[in-house]
Amino acid sequence: MNRPAILPFAENYRHGERIAPHCHDRAQLIHALSGVITVNSRQGSWVVPPGRGVWVPAAVEHDLRIAGMARMRTLFVDPGARPDLPGECQVIEISPLLRELIIRAMDIPPEHPAQGREARIMQLILDEIRVLPIMALHVPSPRAPQLLALCEALREAPAEAWSLARAAAHSGINGRTLTRAFQRETGLSFVQWLRRMRLLASLDALAAGASVLEVALDLGYESPSAFSAMFRRTLGVSPSAYFGRDRA
Repeated sequence: MNRPAILPFAENYRHGERIAPHCHDRAQLIHALSGVITVNSRQGSWVVPPGRGVWVPAAVEHDLRIAGMARMRTLFVDPGARPDLPGECQVIEISPLLRELIIRAMDIPPEHPAQGREARIMQLILDEIRVLPIMALHVPSPRAPQLLALCEALREAPAEAWSLARAAAHSGINGRTLTRAFQRETGLSFVQWLRRMRLLASLDALAAGASVLEVALDLGYESPSAFSAMFRRTLGVSPSAYFGRDRA
């Protein structure tokens, strides 16, 4: 019997659940119908808000952290199904078409006929994966011990006033060296990395039920409007509208 190109899997998780580090011999497309799922690997963290997905290549060790009540739908994809499937972890926009295809795939048995409607659905899923836009919902992890320790300090105290000078003093190196090293190791400036880390932390908190005011203050923003403006610039809608639409 031929190896199925796609194996669908549906699972629901409660807020705060964690899935220990593991890997698969298939690639994964993890889609959040609700809740927020954070995927962590040695290369960084990828956050999957509702309506988005994260692609995890085969053999990449990762763990999962759940915020909110998450309805997770996963497609395990044979790495040989297509020659041009993504080769690295990335958060992708899930189109309305792909969302409906993923939901429909949950009812398709692995032993479906090689020809016919069910097979065409699976092939169309593979077509869609290859063309979906990549989203900037990834916080890369540096390799250098000094920078890695700094990033952990930033994550533990995101609301504090982390200027470049303070970060450099924490790391024991001068600001110019820190700037160059951060860009080289993460592909982001220090300010960009800090802003993205705070955004992804906000998704966890909002999914868990925190108010926009609470999240804004906890992450060091001067006001809820400043936080909402950043959120809207990145995700296209206000945090209230984003998560209100998910609950509806």
